[in-house]
Amino acid sequence: MRITRHRSRLLAAAVAVGTAGAALTTVVAAHAASGCGVTYAVTSQWSTGFGASVTVNNLGDPVTSWQLTWSFTAGQTITQLWNGSVAQTDAQVTVTNAGWNGSIGTGASVDFGFNATAAGDANPVPTDFALNGLACTGAATSSSASASGSASTSPSASQSASADPSSSSSSSVDVLTQVSTPGRVQAYGTAVQYTWPGVYFEGRFRGTGVGITLNDHENDYVVEVDGTTVATLVTPGQTTYWVEGLAEGDHTVRLAKRTESAWSAGEFDGLVAADGGEILSPPAARSRQIEFIGDSWTAGYGNMSTSHDCSATGGVTRNSNADVTFGALAARGLDADYQVLAMSGMGMVRNYGGQSAGTDFRTYYDQTLQAYYDSTVWENPGTWNPQVVVVGLGINDFSTSLTSGEQWTTMDELVADYTAAYLDFLDQLRDQYGADTHIVLTYPDLSYQTTALAESVQAIADTRNAAGDDRVGALYYDNSALGLDLLGCDWHPSENDHQLLADALTGYLATISLDW
Repeated sequence: MRITRHRSRLLAAAVAVGTAGAALTTVVAAHAASGCGVTYAVTSQWSTGFGASVTVNNLGDPVTSWQLTWSFTAGQTITQLWNGSVAQTDAQVTVTNAGWNGSIGTGASVDFGFNATAAGDANPVPTDFALNGLACTGAATSSSASASGSASTSPSASQSASADPSSSSSSSVDVLTQVSTPGRVQAYGTAVQYTWPGVYFEGRFRGTGVGITLNDHENDYVVEVDGTTVATLVTPGQTTYWVEGLAEGDHTVRLAKRTESAWSAGEFDGLVAADGGEILSPPAARSRQIEFIGDSWTAGYGNMSTSHDCSATGGVTRNSNADVTFGALAARGLDADYQVLAMSGMGMVRNYGGQSAGTDFRTYYDQTLQAYYDSTVWENPGTWNPQVVVVGLGINDFSTSLTSGEQWTTMDELVADYTAAYLDFLDQLRDQYGADTHIVLTYPDLSYQTTALAESVQAIADTRNAAGDDRVGALYYDNSALGLDLLGCDWHPSENDHQLLADALTGYLATISLDW
């Protein structure tokens, strides 16, 4: 069966931004041979504001810190920004790197995103970008979004994989009748949208090939057929990706989102069988379920890198793979379905470096699509009842020193708020999943900075136990004893480290009585 209903092309920027309330993508590229390029994409727009993502490409010498400046021309005001810090005075905007993404090698790029208010329908794109004071002087042009990105494949000799943008479309069949997923997804017509890292879909088909239909210019994906990885799709855009040349018969297919995109939703439009084949009923959900809650360690930030500085090899996004995080590895090893609910830079009460005051991980935990403008509170369909919840929040709360202007003036004040918020969060989890769910509070070695994290997490577990909640435990990841190399981007766990962390978690779970 071939897809026959084609999604219309997006309008050109000058037309699209004038349509209040419409979901749209506007891409504006400013390139300068003198040293920098900027891609400014309006990823969503509504009646009073819009969301945007910005990619900064360094065409000059490597930098170890950066500031990007520009001016709005129609009264736009940034209200929230990710992967950096923002200062805005009237129309003038200055975005400064976060603590973990200051280095940009020659030819490498860095991304950030934001939400903003807009005055009326007018939302002209900026044209005066400058990186560290150097103007990105290439002419800024508007264009409609088109299929972009690349696909790197390693199929077996009996398979071939191809991307065919001309066949990009969405099926008239509801995606969730074709695939199973435990992830948080939001219906979008017959398609589904999602933002959380590690969301995965599993399906079955009969025949010699299958097409995977996507509309996503932001994220990377892993494609598996019959348990073997056959492709990595890098920002595939609007396309149907084909895996063909398989032996005639029944096969399984799995699509997993590698990357984070809190402010931009990916879209999966379904599966298409090759000629003469058919999409079969999806596999049954697994009886075992684990929920992973956390920050960049849980999300797989830069875990595919082999160097602390990954700016020259595609940056953090291209070097991240949530499908091989400790959570994904442990869950698959235990034959469990799982959710990865993680946001880099976010803490329980304090974010990395004190950024984005007034928001923290709890702001987004109950959302289907995190910070995406069209997100709603996630409604559990009744099928998600994890026997285990693994929480890893606190690195960002405590790994950087308090600065002037923050609401906490002493470490004791921060510890008190962190402890109170954590205990409230555990109450929330108990209300959601009941008294039988085991909750594991994890924390790594932060002794180089402070012992507050270790002491706080252990005290929180002890408090719950003393109150009669004996299914809360604490698991310490001893970096040295485990042999972590922390060779991921910006000293994050590497792919090898995630396997070691998965082994440690699996070993801990083997010591408790699980009802599965």
